[in-house]
Amino acid sequence: MALNRKEFELLSLIKKLDVGFSQRELSQKVGFSLGSVNRTLKALIEKRYLTKDGRKISLTEEGLSALEPYRVKRAVFLAAGFGSRLVPVTLNTPKPLIRVLGKPIIETMLDAVLRAGIREIVIVRGYLADHFDVLKEKYPMIQFVENPDYWETNNISSAMQVKHLFRNAYVLDSDLYLKNPDLIREYEYSSSYLGVFTEKTDDWRLIVKGGKVTGMKIGGTNCYHMYDITYWTEEDGKKMEQYLPLLFASPGGKKKYWDDVPLGKFNPKFNIAVRSCDEGDIVEIDTLSELKAIDPSYGS
Repeated sequence: MALNRKEFELLSLIKKLDVGFSQRELSQKVGFSLGSVNRTLKALIEKRYLTKDGRKISLTEEGLSALEPYRVKRAVFLAAGFGSRLVPVTLNTPKPLIRVLGKPIIETMLDAVLRAGIREIVIVRGYLADHFDVLKEKYPMIQFVENPDYWETNNISSAMQVKHLFRNAYVLDSDLYLKNPDLIREYEYSSSYLGVFTEKTDDWRLIVKGGKVTGMKIGGTNCYHMYDITYWTEEDGKKMEQYLPLLFASPGGKKKYWDDVPLGKFNPKFNIAVRSCDEGDIVEIDTLSELKAIDPSYGS
């Protein structure tokens, strides 16, 4: 039996907490009203997905089984690019491997992925590809996929190399400094983009209508700043595998972003939600000045 969104969020949160908690605490963590939490908990107990003994609420084997269809199977990192705006730092180091406060950028996400219990990890590499081999020492489960076309194309060519791996998968840009590892979860309910609601942005933002992500655009007010930490369900992953080659083969397709598939011409085919996060949960480091601002060791 499929879970509705509230049932899913509560079950997955209770699974993650695995400690004592109150209904009020659950309400604060999932962002639902206390009344809604209480009604949903009652329904989950009636379905035998949860048990309640006094004030203690526990997940049952039936509850675990109900969550299983939503398990994240893998994480795919797109890491082939050069990072031209961070020259000279990237002349000898791929951008995802740049150390920020003593830790390579990509490791902030790799650690979060492992913390969520995701063990299938794929990295698409291109520029200075052999430099990524050092990651195997700490993360021996990593599988590398080569993108020989990275220099002449946009990141759609990296997505093309792993188009069959989008199903039940996180697909992440490798140059995001993740400060909140809880954003990577063991289970996901729907295809989604992470976004921070902001009064104004001059960067890429998500276009959201009726609760669904319908596109992307540069700049806007009272909107969601877009981050390329995404999740794709089995159904939408199949569509990515189908439509990526169509866009790639179209006139000018090799210069497109891979996001132009689900957030462009083919958007009506997808069912994408925005997953809200807070300012500071993710840091984008696109320029040398932004790198220096977060890590003073790079100089003023």
